[in-house]
Amino acid sequence: MKAKIIGKGEIELPDFFSEKIREDIAQKFYEAEKKIQPYGSNPEAGKHHSASGKMSHSRRKWRTSYGHGMSRVPRKILWRRGDHFYWIGAEVSGTRGGRRAHPPKPSYFQKDKKINKKEKIIALHSAFASTANINFLKRRYSSINEKINLPIIISGDELKLKTKEFFKFLEKNLGNAFEIALKKKTQRAGKGKARNRRYKENAGLLLVLGEKEEKKISGIEAKKIGELEISDLFPLGRLTCYTENAIKELGEVRK
Repeated sequence: MKAKIIGKGEIELPDFFSEKIREDIAQKFYEAEKKIQPYGSNPEAGKHHSASGKMSHSRRKWRTSYGHGMSRVPRKILWRRGDHFYWIGAEVSGTRGGRRAHPPKPSYFQKDKKINKKEKIIALHSAFASTANINFLKRRYSSINEKINLPIIISGDELKLKTKEFFKFLEKNLGNAFEIALKKKTQRAGKGKARNRRYKENAGLLLVLGEKEEKKISGIEAKKIGELEISDLFPLGRLTCYTENAIKELGEVRK
């Protein structure tokens, strides 16, 4: 399978670009690699009191709660007058300042999901192949109307262009997809602004470089072959631009 290089010629694509796209395995790999921040309370929260154990109901003993009609919950002494004590409940969940009854366990969020090595390879192959499939691209970006030559491959000489010139080059070759290529940060409407998610940002174009290539440009995410993860290409059908060297290296690495 061959593909066009913008303004240069053609290049032979790796075999996996023409393989069947397995969305189920790609989803499985994405879920296995997904990182979730552990959530839970401090194990010592609500336990910083002098109260411990149960109240003693033994008769004729010092500092006992016998005859006071008190439940057997851990209590701490607030004040005393001779042999008269005033306790308040502490430590347990039903008391003020006590621990939580059933707090979230951070260990729940730290479970590692396993996936076979062959499934990883199939998932990555499917993710790359989806960048060359117009159906997946249109399904992810509903605003794309024009036909685009996929996959988008550049020779590598364009990396030497300045930012404005590089954007003009993309606009000329991507058409209305150029609006999707640039990252845009907008303020969210609604209550989400007060819930630590004030801004929304689209993924934009992914520029895949060879290991010896460099390009830093604001508004576009650029990554080398060795830095790519399934999360960079998921959901399948991300607008992706490869350099010629990146395609050659993919054919060598992803066998």
